[in-house]
Amino acid sequence: MGSRRMVTIDGNTATSSVAHRINEVIAIYPITPSSVMGELADEWSAAGQRNIWGAVPDVMEMQSEGGAAAAVHGALQAGALTTTFTASQGLLLMIPSMYKIAGELTGYCMHVSARTLATHALSIFGDHSDVMAVRQTGFALLSSASVQEAHDFACIGQAASLASRVPCLHFFEGFRISHEVATIAELSDDDLRHMITDEFVAAHRARAMTPDRPVLRGTAQNPNEFFQAREACNPYYDRCAAIFQEQMDRFAARTGRAYRLFDYVGHPQAERVIVLMGSGAEAARETIDWLTARGEKVGMLQVRLFRPFSVEAFIRALPATTRALAVLDRTKEPGALGEPLYQDVVTALREGHDAGLASWTGDDCPRVIGGRYGLSSKEFDPAMVKAVYDELAKPEPKNHFTVGIVDDVTRTSLEVDESFDTEPDSVVRAVFFGLGADGTVGANKNSIKIIGEETDNHAQGYFVYDSKKAGAITISHLRFGPQPIHSTYLVRKANFVGCHQFVFLEKYDMLEYAAPGAVFLLNAPFGPDRIWDELPREVQETIIAKRLKFYVIDAYEVAREARMGTRINTIMQTCFFAISGVLPRDEAIAQIKQAIEKTYKNKGQEIVQRNFAAVDHTLANLHEVPVPARATSAKRMPGAVADEAPEFVRKVTAPIMQNKGYQLPVSAFPDDGTWP
Repeated sequence: MGSRRMVTIDGNTATSSVAHRINEVIAIYPITPSSVMGELADEWSAAGQRNIWGAVPDVMEMQSEGGAAAAVHGALQAGALTTTFTASQGLLLMIPSMYKIAGELTGYCMHVSARTLATHALSIFGDHSDVMAVRQTGFALLSSASVQEAHDFACIGQAASLASRVPCLHFFEGFRISHEVATIAELSDDDLRHMITDEFVAAHRARAMTPDRPVLRGTAQNPNEFFQAREACNPYYDRCAAIFQEQMDRFAARTGRAYRLFDYVGHPQAERVIVLMGSGAEAARETIDWLTARGEKVGMLQVRLFRPFSVEAFIRALPATTRALAVLDRTKEPGALGEPLYQDVVTALREGHDAGLASWTGDDCPRVIGGRYGLSSKEFDPAMVKAVYDELAKPEPKNHFTVGIVDDVTRTSLEVDESFDTEPDSVVRAVFFGLGADGTVGANKNSIKIIGEETDNHAQGYFVYDSKKAGAITISHLRFGPQPIHSTYLVRKANFVGCHQFVFLEKYDMLEYAAPGAVFLLNAPFGPDRIWDELPREVQETIIAKRLKFYVIDAYEVAREARMGTRINTIMQTCFFAISGVLPRDEAIAQIKQAIEKTYKNKGQEIVQRNFAAVDHTLANLHEVPVPARATSAKRMPGAVADEAPEFVRKVTAPIMQNKGYQLPVSAFPDDGTWP
């Protein structure tokens, strides 16, 4: 097995790194949040990076998603190893070609950073609604739940698809995984060669359309024959799940990372079990560890292969002691008896019982309830996981519930104890507020890379973008700790809060993220002797109440002195390392300068030296501000809108503008999405 290189990358890079190395043709069409995968593949091919067979993959950008899917179909029929990347409406536009590719039993793996479909409104954020809309196409659906899994499953999905001839759609949540930065063990070219075997590649090539072996595909069939021909593929789907497990086992033998079609985590005699797939499983795992350590008999069944759904593997993975199941879907299907995973679990329990696979009798079959969570990247954290387990403990638990919102219209929502927290004290948590394109996100990615790759710490970074991107607020959530980090949710109690734009103080309640005793760093055009009087009274009161350590720097002045223009990212990064205590100060400064050299050397030595000067000037201009015993400011945070604004604007638009839209209940919103 040997040791593997640890790298700090995001989910899109983790996926495309594998896809580029095990394919020959990549047809792309950009769509958020999948665009990065195609862009990276294009960049690597343009730079002459080769795949595991020594060839540079052909990357072509088409004029639509439908065109990309048709190009994939054509390349596959010519015997090329081919892939694409997409999401949301882009995936829906590929459906006709997906039916054809599956109907022709053509092995290939595509990659989807799963995203919300536009219904009453457009949303670029993540859930499973697009993937659930193609579950009928005949594609295997393989779900990864972390950056490491996205990297691994990009390989396993293609290996299993080539072996089974069932095409595979590998998916992970847009933004939550696609844009999360984490430290992972990188698969080498030799690992990929081990998994993508010559035997199945040769068989794929042998099925290519060629004048040397003429065949006819894409015929029209009549009522006499279509039905029978449609059923002819059944043996391939019957074998498919077992083949995926075989490839997972081969992967485990090679890398030491073991996966199963359904992975169980929790108490061996669990009575209450959650079933779900995707990144929510990471938050559930963290919650289960906390609860089982305190004697709770709870567990989780994480779905890896959603299609084809293996009843036998599902039943065997469930503890025999299971009394109640909560099935969580990250999608909504209005009018259905239940969401897709819920319906499959209910069916699997019935069929498993009838086939004699289950240990329980008809009378003691586990109760099953279904719920929705996390639509459009809505938070799903340990407090919500615990709310689901609490509901399962009730004599008559609520079915078809929601968790993570307040539904005061149809009363579907579960009550959540917001104070519940599972994060260990050993994890350092930091939150940074920046302006889109001001360099804050880039600096934080550098910080994660430094800590994740140059220390023994595990690192995680997640970046909350406004959909307007450049010029809008960005909030960076960083975690560092000695153990692997499973917290696929936003930081709520930060040890460090950084505000990179002074104007944000009057718009957002940033210090709600600060834990008692945390460090607060502010970029402001005022010195340490004047800044206290410039703060709104509400900010002063919070600093005092939470006993925060308060630091200030005029980063724009430092940038001007170092001839950096308005780029303050290096300066604010230096401040973070200087006062957060994550690394010893001298070691941190050395690492920052090393990262600067690596990042800017292509732009010339002068740029590098300017950044070095910015680092050196930063420490001289960073000041701790003494915190008085009481608030003294006459300034108040202004309201987001005027007092005389229309009621809807005051009650709905204003909280959204203040970054508090998550507090609004269902009743606040128009039924059909029509905005006044």
